[in-house]
Amino acid sequence: MKNFSLNKRDFILTACGAVTVLPTVSVSAQSIVIQKQPVDLDLPELNLGVEDDSEALFSPPISQPEAENREQKVEGSNSDSLSLTVEEDNQQNQNSSVPLSLVNQVSMITPQAGVINTKTTNITIGHHPEAKIEVTVNGKAIDNTINSYTHKDESQQLHTQIWYNVPLSEGENTITAQAQGGNPVSVKVIVEQQTAKISLNPVGEPSIPADGRSNIDFQGKITDENGNLINQDFIVTLSSDAGKFIGADYKPDAPGFQVLARGGEFTATLQAGNQAQTVKVSAVLESLGRRVSPPQLSPSIYSKNTSPHLDSAAVTYIEFVTNLRSSLATGTVNLRIGAGGSDYWGSFRDFVKPEEIDKGTTVDLDAAVFATGKVGEWLFTGAYNSDRPLNQDCNGDNRLFGGIQSCEKQYPVYGDDSTVTSTAPSIDSVYARIERNPNIKGAEADYLMWGDYNTQEFARQSQLYTATTRQLHGFKSNFNIGNLQVTGLFANNIQGFQRDTITPNGTSGYYFVSRRSVIPGSESVFIEAEEINRPGTVIKRQPLYRGSDYEIDYDRGTILFRRPILATELNPLQTSLVNRIVVTYQNEAGEDSQLYGGRLQYNLRNGNSNVDKTAFLGASYLKENQGTQDFQLYGIDFYAPFASGSIIGEYARSQHNTFNFGDVSGSAYRIEANSNISESFQGQAYYRSVTENFANNATWSFAPGQTRYGANITAKVTDTTSLQLGYDHEENFGIAAAEQTQFFDLFNPQPLPIPGSKIDNSLSTFKAGIQQKIGESDVKVEYVNRSREDRVNNQFEGTANQLVSSLNLPLTQSLNFRAQNELNLNENDPLYPNRTTLGLDWALYPGVTMRLAHQFFDGGLLKGNNITSLDTLVEHKFTEDTTINGRYSILSGIDGMNDQGTIGLNHRLRLAPGFKLDLGYERVFNDIFGNSATGIRFAQPYATGQSASSLGLFQGSTYSIGMEYTDNPNFNANARFEYRDGNQSNNTVITAGASGKITPALTAAVRYKQAGGANQLLEGLADTANLRLGLAYRDPNSDKFNALLKYEYRQNPSITPDTLLSGSGNGSIDHLFSAEAIYAPSWQWELYGKYAFRNSSSYLANNFTNTSSVNLAQLRANYQLGYRTDLAIEGRWIGQPSEDYNEFGIALEAGYYLTPDFRVGVGYAFGSADDRDFTGYRSAGGPYLNVSFKVNELFGGFGRQRVAPPQQEESLTGQR
Repeated sequence: MKNFSLNKRDFILTACGAVTVLPTVSVSAQSIVIQKQPVDLDLPELNLGVEDDSEALFSPPISQPEAENREQKVEGSNSDSLSLTVEEDNQQNQNSSVPLSLVNQVSMITPQAGVINTKTTNITIGHHPEAKIEVTVNGKAIDNTINSYTHKDESQQLHTQIWYNVPLSEGENTITAQAQGGNPVSVKVIVEQQTAKISLNPVGEPSIPADGRSNIDFQGKITDENGNLINQDFIVTLSSDAGKFIGADYKPDAPGFQVLARGGEFTATLQAGNQAQTVKVSAVLESLGRRVSPPQLSPSIYSKNTSPHLDSAAVTYIEFVTNLRSSLATGTVNLRIGAGGSDYWGSFRDFVKPEEIDKGTTVDLDAAVFATGKVGEWLFTGAYNSDRPLNQDCNGDNRLFGGIQSCEKQYPVYGDDSTVTSTAPSIDSVYARIERNPNIKGAEADYLMWGDYNTQEFARQSQLYTATTRQLHGFKSNFNIGNLQVTGLFANNIQGFQRDTITPNGTSGYYFVSRRSVIPGSESVFIEAEEINRPGTVIKRQPLYRGSDYEIDYDRGTILFRRPILATELNPLQTSLVNRIVVTYQNEAGEDSQLYGGRLQYNLRNGNSNVDKTAFLGASYLKENQGTQDFQLYGIDFYAPFASGSIIGEYARSQHNTFNFGDVSGSAYRIEANSNISESFQGQAYYRSVTENFANNATWSFAPGQTRYGANITAKVTDTTSLQLGYDHEENFGIAAAEQTQFFDLFNPQPLPIPGSKIDNSLSTFKAGIQQKIGESDVKVEYVNRSREDRVNNQFEGTANQLVSSLNLPLTQSLNFRAQNELNLNENDPLYPNRTTLGLDWALYPGVTMRLAHQFFDGGLLKGNNITSLDTLVEHKFTEDTTINGRYSILSGIDGMNDQGTIGLNHRLRLAPGFKLDLGYERVFNDIFGNSATGIRFAQPYATGQSASSLGLFQGSTYSIGMEYTDNPNFNANARFEYRDGNQSNNTVITAGASGKITPALTAAVRYKQAGGANQLLEGLADTANLRLGLAYRDPNSDKFNALLKYEYRQNPSITPDTLLSGSGNGSIDHLFSAEAIYAPSWQWELYGKYAFRNSSSYLANNFTNTSSVNLAQLRANYQLGYRTDLAIEGRWIGQPSEDYNEFGIALEAGYYLTPDFRVGVGYAFGSADDRDFTGYRSAGGPYLNVSFKVNELFGGFGRQRVAPPQQEESLTGQR
């Protein structure tokens, strides 16, 4: 706050706050000086504050009434004094020999000339009421939407006008004010970039129980280089490896979770997850988080460990510790004695089953138990079900890690806002786990378990060739012995393991994998991007997640993504990429096998809880028994971080059996170093080598038979100039995948590719460039020399020199023009021809950009080709290994990192609150097939094993448009249309859905989707379509009556590429209708009824049709005679008239509760089935005894819930 003094002798005004400005002024570009006049009055000294440029002079920018009150207060207290001063000044002015025209005069009060560190300022000018004023900033008029306020002093003939928070550009800004017919007044203000530092710390203890409910608070500050709070508002984006942030999201339409930092301070709350682990929590300033790092000369062949350093992020670490909760046990034990095949209440497939009927009287003892609780310093969690696998749902599906059951979707008994978490996932009948937190800072939990598990301990950041990313079932353990971590695993029921790589065609699906009958839950889906001219050179990899990113049909082996997957990724200032869909999974076609694995890892923690700064040395071993094709993989790896970078190294060796060569073995080597030697000097060096027989299908894609090494250096010479230097050498050797042209070979793939022709070539690349910043633009010029040797057919022989120039030109604050030209100076390189790329980036809002790009090719193998694309991109990169995925949350990938956000909802454009639009366009003018340095590229629906380098592209155009509306809690809708047109892989995708409340009690929902085969060479495959309509009645004020009505239309629900092998098409159409209701007029009665109908038509070769119908009817009545006695009767009928098939079943049961946990029931059940074509007529029935017991505790009282003792109450005696 600046001050001026008014005394009885002198009156000097150098800046104006809440006082009036005298009309007679002398104006300069730097300041305003009021002529001094002597005053013969005995005035008291008056000290008034003149506010800073960044603050409102008369009021906050929103609260204008408060401004008026402040104005009246100041004028009222000094009105006489100031009036006398003005009268004397006017009298003196009348005696002046050169009078000034007050109408044409203007004075600029704020800002003052100088340097500021904020990009906004308040502008204040004084002028005559009749003057017409124009104020400009850098030659442009002030936007009419900016808040402003005018202070009027009619007695002095003076208006003071203020504009609040006027935006300025970085660097020099000229602010000019001019009255019509008068001289302009200008002030130059220089905006310097302020270095902001963000900090984030937990409040209190940095650990909470991993119970899914506990919360931990964080406090953050934004300070300058001197540690002082920056008194501004910032938007901060938060991320965490686990858990979820709770509270209001400041920008719900933007990716991630945002909070508003007011006055440089903010708070946030994180809710714990259910897994004990060390959690990294990050905070990034939105204005700084989008800073683009200097483009590298040659991108790393894998970006797994080469993420740019983000100095605008604050990182802190907390722990979710094992929740040593009190014990809990629950379950049931059921004993049934009755006729075989007559268990109406049991599994439907066993009812009137011939094998069960022949058993006569049977005794069935079933138990289902769940228990959890602390045992000493360990937490035990276990589950057992003797009748079925734990993961089996109401549809009979048994998926790894389970899933949401369809019956839970129809009747959400948990409430609309609750979640269901599977704490004991197992595809067999047993789950058991004991775990604890070791007394070692930064160590992972110790545990022993049997059930479903991931392999994250075998996919560390130092592992690429030895990495294993799979979902398995069996035994797993992990223990910490000091700094030594020991992990072991055993999987007992693995079936055939397959790896497929698919070229996307620009639509969302359906994409078929090579095998049918996929083991549910065993899939891992990734999107990999590789250089368009260097097949096998992967630049980045993104994991996708079932539900949020895609849906999968395990029977057919099809994947439908939530949004289109473009075939290419054009970046005008970097390397153009092609996308690949990588899917690994188990399937029923393979033999049953077992897997063993172990890992030793020595961690150099030294009391450091920062896992990213903990060095380690590891060794791993894995063996999978695959019948005649056993597989072994073992190796060592290390990770050595230091203050300004890191070094990683790895050696891997594999041994396996192949169909063509028998037992083979191979090796892979890798060492990489990344360092920020200083603030202006960065370096990178790498060496990688893979022999032609090395194999690992559970990791990143790589090219067997390739060695690559090189180094890159970037030096910042000045603030606006940087130099880059790079060298890269690549050797390709061995045998490439064979080109397959027969349909049978294409659609009957082997686990490993069929060997083809020999390759033996090399490429040496030298690059040198300079990047210059000119104003807001970036210009880069780079010289590239490529030397090739081809020792097989001389196709890739020669030396070429290329000049690469690029431009990044900001047109507006949100619109950037980008261009790059690659010009060969002498001979043309066959894989790097003359090429021009143009792009236009439109920043829709922070983190989301729409890009239109076009690329021209001239010469080489891609001569005459053009690629055009329109897509939306997510640019938020929070930390080195934490990014946004499509679920509006932050996750780290199961490989230990994510290179960018997954393909999900965060790619949509916000047009209005809750309304989003998604646009996409891509065009490839010519096919991209033929020879490459790693072998031949040919058309194929999928590439198996590590043969992704053999994939190519068909020419064609892809269009997509999607819309989503979610602003109304009672109605939401979405729709998408995609179309591809070209030589092959043509496809139309239509998806639409809507749901909402017609009345408070009546809810309606509709969903439609239609798509064809999106793989290459699936042109003749018919579309699959599905329409679902639903109507549900549930009165929120009364639960007596509930009803559900459904209709579903299916077209070709089971079609697969195998139908193309027969040479004649086939198809089917299904219509399904169902209605069900439940009515409970009182606590004693409950009535339930259901009817379902399905009509199916099958077509073969357009000349054979078959139609059939199936009916289902079911009725049930329950009656409570009292609190201990109940009576139930239920019957059902299933009929197929066209096949003369009928099945009946009925059961009557009465039960009595001896105790609240012990029930005895007796009843009679009967059922029959009449099947004329197979078993004929069969029936089963008779009386039965059913005894049920509810489990509340285990041995020794484990799980017993003790009744809390009565609480003492304060005596009320005498209190009257």
